Amino acid sequence: MPVPLTLPDTFAQRIAAADRPQIGLWVCSGSPVAAEIVAGSGCDWVLLDAEHSPNGLESTLAQLYAMSAYPVAPLVRPPFGDTVLIKQFLDLGAQNLLIPMVDTAEQAAEIVRATRYPHGGVRGVGSALARSARWNRVEGYLGRANETISLTVQIESALAVENVEAIVAVDGVDAIFVGPSDLAASMGHLGQQSHPEVVAGVMRAIKAGQAAGKPVGVNAFVAADADRYIEAGAAFVAVGADVAILARQTEALVDRFVGTPGAAPRASY
Repeated sequence: MPVPLTLPDTFAQRIAAADRPQIGLWVCSGSPVAAEIVAGSGCDWVLLDAEHSPNGLESTLAQLYAMSAYPVAPLVRPPFGDTVLIKQFLDLGAQNLLIPMVDTAEQAAEIVRATRYPHGGVRGVGSALARSARWNRVEGYLGRANETISLTVQIESALAVENVEAIVAVDGVDAIFVGPSDLAASMGHLGQQSHPEVVAGVMRAIKAGQAAGKPVGVNAFVAADADRYIEAGAAFVAVGADVAILARQTEALVDRFVGTPGAAPRASY
């Protein structure tokens, strides 16, 4: 007879138990090999991105498998907060969801409902067919599924910042995550993630989370920005992505031996 299985702690539970900000990396390549390498780096959490990256259900599942041997919290970002997509990602075993482009408390509440079984929500029941319950090997999964899921919503527009206090107060939203790139664009500062108005928006979100007793994360690939937001109270920060690290480090390595394209050739002696 199979032994009942348990599921890992959720991202929200890990944050609550941590004594320092949680440092994360993105995996945008769609590669299980890259996901495993990143998961073994010593970071606290890894984001599998299906919004801006070539990821679908099958590739996300393969990357979750690849990371399952490592003590990291895997987060999955669907392309948007669609009820059907949320059901599918949950059923394939994504316990920690990061939903992009959430602008209002009403939108956040609908996303929460998408993660909940009836009568508290609208999630379709398929646990006997799904990895989420390890094919019904997690005892009592249906009755306590909410405890196995962590929901983070993204604040990444001027409208979301205006509504951030209401969004973070929504029951079932475990954390919020600020995306300065889209926030900058919505404020008319495209490509200027460190613009004072953008920084002020991030700081407002951090204060709103602190007031509500919920953790706030920030995407900050520039070290100085990450330091600023950690000092301000961010509970989790994303500091890099596999594709960006590969691009910059390969450029630096080639430049070390070849030089910048268009520059004078380096001496060969």
